[in-house]
Amino acid sequence: MIKAVIYDMDGVIIDSEPLWRKAEIEVFEELNISLTEDMCKETMGLRVDEVIEYWSHKYPLNRRDFSKIKNLIMDAVIDLAGNEGIMIESVKESLDFFREKEIIVALASSSQMRLINAVIDRFCLRDYFSTLYSAEVEEYGKPHPGVYITTANKLGVPTSQCLAIEDSINGMLSAKAAKMKCIAVPDVEHKNDRRLGIADVILDSLENMDESVWQQLNT
Repeated sequence: MIKAVIYDMDGVIIDSEPLWRKAEIEVFEELNISLTEDMCKETMGLRVDEVIEYWSHKYPLNRRDFSKIKNLIMDAVIDLAGNEGIMIESVKESLDFFREKEIIVALASSSQMRLINAVIDRFCLRDYFSTLYSAEVEEYGKPHPGVYITTANKLGVPTSQCLAIEDSINGMLSAKAAKMKCIAVPDVEHKNDRRLGIADVILDSLENMDESVWQQLNT
């Protein structure tokens, strides 16, 4: 029986992937590194420090500048989220669905806490969540299961009784490695990705989160 639901944030609560891509492209352009939107998709679901690490293996980046680059990207994303951030369709309805069932709800994201707080407050969602947790304090980000295991521990719920809601392959791998059930809500570009098969349920939208899906996950 599922006792807790853990939401990812980027791509599940806020349509932030375009914001991340825009911020990364702008910041790396200042470093004379030209990234395209398609290139940015290669790092979808990773922590910002892991994104920088990823590109450092392909382009000349000074490790002493990593912290500065990280802060520049984060500042840009927070600014974009505050001005352009759009909440994913039916997020509140899904949160109300779980609230009515008295299910514990948490958030586990690869993003830094300052962005998590900015997004949650922008959309007035704080009252829904028992715990907000960032992988920034974990040794490894997604697809490592650490962020989900720690979040479940904070909730006092076994991972086997947790349901993760994810949009990225890295996030799904993280949740399944933590022995959780997982709902995939992929974006249009990934709807035909065969790796989505690792999820227990695939939804086109959180609008489709209903009693029949809930029963399917609890059997």
